[in-house]
Parts: sequence; C-alpha cells; structure tokens
Amino acid sequence: EGKETIATGTAAAAKGGFTTICAMPNTSPVIDSPLLVELVKLKARGQGWVEVLPTGAITKGQKGEEIAEMGLMHRAGAVGFSDDGKWVQNAHIAHNAMRYAAQWNLLLISHPEDSTLNADGVMNAGPLADRLGLKGSDPVAEVAAVERDIILAEATGCRLHLTHLSTAGAVAAVRRAKVRGVRVTADVTPHHLLLTEAECDGYNTLAKVNPPLRTHEDCEALLAGLLDGTIDAIATDHAPHKDEEKKTTFDEAPAGIVGLETAWPLLYAHLVQTGRLPLAVLIEKMTAGPRRILGREDLALAAGQRADITVIDPNAQSLVNPADFISKGRNTPLAGWKLAGLPVMTIVQGQVVMLNGKVGEGPAAQPVAHVG
Repeated sequence: EGKETIATGTAAAAKGGFTTICAMPNTSPVIDSPLLVELVKLKARGQGWVEVLPTGAITKGQKGEEIAEMGLMHRAGAVGFSDDGKWVQNAHIAHNAMRYAAQWNLLLISHPEDSTLNADGVMNAGPLADRLGLKGSDPVAEVAAVERDIILAEATGCRLHLTHLSTAGAVAAVRRAKVRGVRVTADVTPHHLLLTEAECDGYNTLAKVNPPLRTHEDCEALLAGLLDGTIDAIATDHAPHKDEEKKTTFDEAPAGIVGLETAWPLLYAHLVQTGRLPLAVLIEKMTAGPRRILGREDLALAAGQRADITVIDPNAQSLVNPADFISKGRNTPLAGWKLAGLPVMTIVQGQVVMLNGKVGEGPAAQPVAHVG
C-alpha cells in the first residue's frame, strides 16, 4: 500500500473514467488463495470508488513452481489468473495450468516474456540500447513466449489472454492463431501505442517499462492490430512507483508507468482526433472488449440496466500534469502531452463518483459497496 491503495487507485480510475478495474495478484502478499481474494473484495467494498475485480496467481507465490488454488479462487470471485509481471517459464507447469483452466473454463492471463531470451534486458534491444550501454530485451523473447502459450492453449482449449503486447511479431502470431480458432485474446497499453524506445534516450527512467517501449514499426503494428480486431482491448498496466525509486540508474529503476488517469484522454487526443483510430473502436476496446475477455455481462444504456456510465466532453482539453494525479504514483514520461475528450462524470452502479475531475464530491458520493 506504500505505492497505491485501493482508495487511491480506484479514485484515480474514477477520475480517468473507468467504472471497473482488475486488481492484479502481484501484491504483498501475492493473491494466491481464496482467503486473499476475499480480502481484496472486502477492502474494495469499503474503500473502492469503482468496481474492483480480483485476479489470482497461476502459481503459488508467483514462483512458477506449483499451481495455485485456481478453482477455489474462482469460486471466491477471481475473474482470471496471472503471474502478472512474470511468465510461467516452465512449460510443464504452464501446460498443466492450462489443462486445469480449460476444464473449468477459467481465464489465464499471460505476461509473455521468456526470461531466458530476455537476459535481464532493461530496454528494447537495438542500436539505442547499445549506444547507452544498457542490456537489451530482444523482441524474440516476447514472440517466443506468445507462440508457446498459443500452442498450449490450442492443445488444451484454454481461454488465453496475452497482455500488453509490444511487438509486431506478437501481433502477427495472435492474428494467425485467431484464424485457426484458438481461444486467444490480447490487449495493448496506451504507452506502447504512443511511445517508442527513443523516450529512453538520456537514461530517462520514467520511460522504463516492462515490456519495454519498442520501435515505430512496432507501434504501427499494434495500431493495425486494434483496427483489424487482432487486439481485443486496451489496458493501462497501471504501475505506480515512488519518485525516489525512479530517481536512480536506469538499470536499478523499477519498470512501470501510471496510466489510469490519462489512458482515455491521451488516446482520444492522439489517435481519435488525428484520424488514426475511429472513436467507435476506442470505445469498444475500452468497454465491451475488456468485459467480454473477463466473461462479464454486456451493459447497455437501457432501462433496467446497471448504470455504469462515463460522460466525456469532446471539447475539453488539458495537459498531462503528474502533480494533479490522484494516484500515489507520478511516474509517467508523458508530462506535458495533450489530453482531450476529458471524462467529466463517472457513474458506478447509479452513483456519481466523479464530477468534473473531482472524486467523492458529487451528490451523496461515497465508496461503492459492490455485490458478488
């Protein structure tokens, strides 16, 4: 909770226009038991400004050695399973986890990066990394992991979600798998769509993220994947860190960028307003797309439907200013970037939780007590 709490994280989400978020299991302690899933739900009920969907670890302690109690965690409310930040390197463990998941129609969420190929890389492998004297993370580390996971998912029938793709090769692999009918989905982050490895020049630790920022060609391939349906969702991969943690050498700095408060208005400004992405596609990839992946019910603006609604002002503009963030994390390389289409109201289960950028100041606003 030193880097983020449920209260601050969900408030940041509400400010950014999100009504529902997923809590990944890479916490302390790791969410690898039904008791801890219940604890996340309990805290979210008391402190959460938006709905919080817990995910559980695939392996105990995220150590990649023994499969966690996925079935029991699912019964407790986990919507999916991930060793977030780590790939299940052992193919035997991964295969068994997928076989079990397929039996119960559970969702496995993979962070695809083969550590034996990555070799402790801290930025994209290439001439820039060589010039800076930094260890490079070869794109093949992601592509190989994606290909292996797809093979296992195809063999077992498991629902596989590949998160934060960053390479053209990974997009191509997912595209081929979907043609074959593999039950695979994928997401991409705003920073992998908008930023390249050039942000790391000058040893800018704010641009250190995992997977690393890649090339312009990779950005274009990711955007093409959104447009043709290969990539199903946009996810923030929100990773808050303390200022002092980023104020060190590039090798030592933690990887991660915050994104809950900037994701929508960044993409609206730099992809929709520039004509590179239709508004309908952006809406789909940040609403219905993620819900389908997680097996959640579709919502519609209709009588009797649950009122989870975000209102945006297409004419409202601003600039990224980390000092204004609600999140405890200020770590973003996007300071000064244009924001547009700002969320001006977030309604969760019929309750206004954010109004004109202020969380908890609307009529009778209070943390939302969620069911389920």
